[in-house]
Amino acid sequence: MTSLRDRMAEHGFESNIDYGYHVRCLLSQPGGAVPALNVEGDSGRRKTAFANALAAALEYPQSIYHDFTQVNDPPPKVIPPPSRDEEGRQEPPIPAFERAISDACAHSEGEKTMLILDQLQAADFREHLRLYRFLVDAEWHFRDAVFAANPNNLVVVLIAEEPLYHSLQKVGFSIWVPRASVGEADYAPEDFDLGPEAAPMMARLGDLFRALGVQPTPTEFRRILFDIEHNVRTREDLTHSLYGWTEGIDYRQLTSAPVQQQIEDLMPDLLAYVGVEHVEIRSA
Repeated sequence: MTSLRDRMAEHGFESNIDYGYHVRCLLSQPGGAVPALNVEGDSGRRKTAFANALAAALEYPQSIYHDFTQVNDPPPKVIPPPSRDEEGRQEPPIPAFERAISDACAHSEGEKTMLILDQLQAADFREHLRLYRFLVDAEWHFRDAVFAANPNNLVVVLIAEEPLYHSLQKVGFSIWVPRASVGEADYAPEDFDLGPEAAPMMARLGDLFRALGVQPTPTEFRRILFDIEHNVRTREDLTHSLYGWTEGIDYRQLTSAPVQQQIEDLMPDLLAYVGVEHVEIRSA
């Protein structure tokens, strides 16, 4: 059976971190609270990509997404006739946030559902309080209605660019999604069906990525290896391929004099691997 990391990569989120353990911790806790996943990390939409890929990788039939920074509510799939109260007055439409919660509750009655609440820092603080009560009680109150959630089927994912309200933070399981691929172990030639002759070059690349503070994912590294074999012939070429394929590289650091010298130093191993004789042309 493929790992959660591999399944998430199939749905657009590739990482050197397998979040399977984190998900097991989230879903195995006893009690009647709604499981909540606090997705923290560097700013950017990588956390959003993580949440959507997680829902797809877990094969949840229902995935509901709400972004608090969206100015205009998206139109509903079905436009119901205007509702009226007991005295015949037309009631205002249900806001998108309320609709997302009530839909998640309804779907959770019969099937696995993931509710993704993005950019939560833009929500009114009162909504943080309401969310806390919802996660604890598995009930959502809106106007005169009460919507009940099934905690065994519903997972709520909270994404914010600022720290969550303390009680809301404590009721969920927190994970860190970095802006770049991270990892400790170097790749070996056999990871990419290469022979031992690739080892010196790959060792030098490992040193370079440690200096840059990132490690490419397998897909990214495979693309870099393809460029090395077919396109890279100069230090500048390798610089462009490294930046072009590796998410999270700091361009200023990559083009700094120390890193450029490190790239220059590894070029003989790279050219020896691809069988290209290095000819240095000096001006007269």
